[in-house]
Amino acid sequence: MKKITVVSGCYNEEGNLEELLRRIGAVAAKFPQYDWDFLIVDNCSTDRSPEILRRLAAADRRLKVILNARNFGHIRSPYHGILQATGDAVIFLASDLQDPPELIEQFIPLWEQGWKAVAGVKNESKESPVFFLVRKIYYKLVARLADVDLLLNFTGFGLYDRALVEHLRACEDPYPYLRGQISEIGYPVVRVPFIQPRRTRGFTKNNLYTLFDIAMLGFTNHTKVPLRLATMVGFLMALFCFGVSAGYFVYKLMNWDNFSLGTAPIVVGLFFIGSVQLFFIGVLGEYIGAVHTKVTKRPLVVERERLNF
Repeated sequence: MKKITVVSGCYNEEGNLEELLRRIGAVAAKFPQYDWDFLIVDNCSTDRSPEILRRLAAADRRLKVILNARNFGHIRSPYHGILQATGDAVIFLASDLQDPPELIEQFIPLWEQGWKAVAGVKNESKESPVFFLVRKIYYKLVARLADVDLLLNFTGFGLYDRALVEHLRACEDPYPYLRGQISEIGYPVVRVPFIQPRRTRGFTKNNLYTLFDIAMLGFTNHTKVPLRLATMVGFLMALFCFGVSAGYFVYKLMNWDNFSLGTAPIVVGLFFIGSVQLFFIGVLGEYIGAVHTKVTKRPLVVERERLNF
């Protein structure tokens, strides 16, 4: 009998955990031909989530729980859960119920047809329209600049065949960009569109910094365009500055007594050139930081405890 593992990351989701597992269990009951287990990775929650998970794990041996030693962030902890899954198919979804568990019913038949990657793509969302628009613009921008065909409006919600999971494991990436890795591996991906519901319990853990972190991770992992742009802009600005300097010099020689440069053009030029330099130094710093993160080879997470393993 083949096995399906459903994986979810968790941080302060005490209001959603029981409903999440109830809805996943209802889907699993419709596919009795498979052996099911559920894996929740708790990222050192500060609410009652660990207590609830202990109680639920004691009542259902299919539920496996990993309790992290500390909060390892929104990228590393869920990815660690995917790598710890043992199913022939691994389904990943968020624990905030914005990834509807009922969509799994559409994933499994596609997997049975031979697809090794099934992606839940949120073409619409009931969250803030402005927020969703910014996300769509980001996805399209990264997709246009990336070296591979990245999935648009995809956050990781989907089904992954065991073969794909083993390729993820072989990457040994300490700070992975999952949606990019799916594209890098190269298996054909079938998309299942859905409308993302609004969160009804708890608060989103995403803030401006975490979203910026994900955005920079996508750029630094899958495109060199910002670095190429820095090179080209630097070259063009050098030519422009040389031309302006030469023009001023010649004009001064021709009008030595009548031409006064003044301080305003110098100040404006310095601020403009300085701002461009600072921008591209920041871009370069992001790439250097990404390289540093990978070469340090820190563990994805450190586990404090496992339940039902």
